Amino acid sequence: MKILTFGEIMLRLKTPENLRILQAQDFEASYGGAEANVAVSLAMLEDPVAFVTKLPDNPVGLAAHNEIRRFGVDTSGILKGGERLGIYYFEKGTNIRPTNVVYDRAYSSFAQASPEEFHWEELLKDVDIFYFSGVTPAVSEGIEKAVLEALKYCKAHSIEVVCDLNYRGKMWSTQKAQKVMRELMDYVTLCIANDEDFESSLGIHAFDGDMSRGIEQIGTYKKGMEEILRQYPNCRAVASVLRNIRTVEDGDWMGIYLKDGKFYESPVHTVHSLEAVGAGDAFAGGLLHSLARGFDPQKTIDFSITASVLKLMIQHDFNVANEGDILKVMKTHNTNLQR
Repeated sequence: MKILTFGEIMLRLKTPENLRILQAQDFEASYGGAEANVAVSLAMLEDPVAFVTKLPDNPVGLAAHNEIRRFGVDTSGILKGGERLGIYYFEKGTNIRPTNVVYDRAYSSFAQASPEEFHWEELLKDVDIFYFSGVTPAVSEGIEKAVLEALKYCKAHSIEVVCDLNYRGKMWSTQKAQKVMRELMDYVTLCIANDEDFESSLGIHAFDGDMSRGIEQIGTYKKGMEEILRQYPNCRAVASVLRNIRTVEDGDWMGIYLKDGKFYESPVHTVHSLEAVGAGDAFAGGLLHSLARGFDPQKTIDFSITASVLKLMIQHDFNVANEGDILKVMKTHNTNLQR
């Protein structure tokens, strides 16, 4: 099965050695973005995957293009033009000091793209699953319209649509997110909703905001997941990540999956993370891989959450773990030295 992801890849500038942005004299450069991260996860898992975006036709845009292409992602649908690549500054937290992200993505090539530039009949040819996150329609009204046009094409041509609600309060308000995402959800066949996503994106209560006791709220999560299926009959399954966060580095993670009226729960993973950015995208990548390979629902959620927690031990945005890496952790439920 071929999967296409649609979104923005950005230049990531990270402060060294846990410094705050105010202290930094230099930054470590890499690339990332929700749908780009998912595409790389799928390529690492040897699934046919394409990534569609728009990049500036300059050395920075070429560097971003080359970075995702080197993992085996099909980049033939990437558009060229516009003035700049979006940037995000990443300040890794530690202990009780939270991680901070500062966006500089206004007027990027992707944000300035018009919906007419994306020829979905051509881009979605031979595609079985279309993936996007709530970050993408939040970028601009033009991109919001492009997503809607893609979803209408998918529905007319029986292409599965997977969406990670992925609410970002720094990009849009809950009122705007709910207005847009409620319309888009009519086309979604599988939804990923975590933590505040339920309420911020859809107005559905599932989580009280206390990240130290997310797993203890599994009952309200399940009710929220059931409510998504009730309100959006086109959506046939919902997946969620539940977390108990003690510090930036330490916490417990588990996944739940609602399909065909039954809940499936993963084991709880106690983790000490190196970097949490991209863990949700790794979960989405694991879920898409499981769908493409026909895993049963229990293996699907076990594989997806393991991909997510393994990403916590990998620096930068991309989850450079293959299927064998993930299956080993599933089998041993640890990340000790493998000889």
